[in-house]
Amino acid sequence: MDLSPPFLLAAFGKSLLFALAGVLPIINPLASAPVFVDFTRGLSDDGRARLARRIGKNAALLLAGAMLIGSYLLNFFGVSLPVVRVAGGMVVASIAWRMLHAQQGASDDTTQMAQSLNEDRVRIKAFYPLTFPLTCGPGSIAVAIAIGASLHTKRSVTETMTNIAGGLAAALLLGMLVALTFRYASRLLQRLGETGQIVFLRLMAFMLLCVGVEIIWDGARALLIGIMATGG
Repeated sequence: MDLSPPFLLAAFGKSLLFALAGVLPIINPLASAPVFVDFTRGLSDDGRARLARRIGKNAALLLAGAMLIGSYLLNFFGVSLPVVRVAGGMVVASIAWRMLHAQQGASDDTTQMAQSLNEDRVRIKAFYPLTFPLTCGPGSIAVAIAIGASLHTKRSVTETMTNIAGGLAAALLLGMLVALTFRYASRLLQRLGETGQIVFLRLMAFMLLCVGVEIIWDGARALLIGIMATGG
């Protein structure tokens, strides 16, 4: 079996591109950036930058963990991927629904957001809900788990390790992309103006609601197919 450096380098690059192509369209940091800006109105520019880096780090670790041990962890707790999708989709849809029906320009909401995302609590909010489920939700985690399972090969341990290294490199790149997108999202949105930001945020909240419903439907459909197959 060919385990030469060119072969392993090609396997690394193929795994990296495979993981990027699978997760990037789902994680889509550009769609989550307006939500990040709306959630962090009470933070300074420095605090927002630190929060963006922390979210990027959390997203990379979450994707890497899903690739490495996601399938084993779900099997240990007896939880299936469809159930994860249904539960995570409900959380995403709930957050999007609240954002969609928030009062425009309500000072109470702004004050509450500033209090909930002050410098002392920013680390807690960095994971939930900003990293999970808004940035790296059940859809991207499910894909990362499936990608991690496909990176294993029976041909050789060396090739498997090379494939896994490519997947982990993709997770790192995705985390960096999330951090950079969130870091400069406010500057991009400033060009829209106040009215444009409100309209854009409402549109993104609606799209996020649609994503949550789609995730719920994907999980429910898989569960129904399993029930029908068992009954047949």
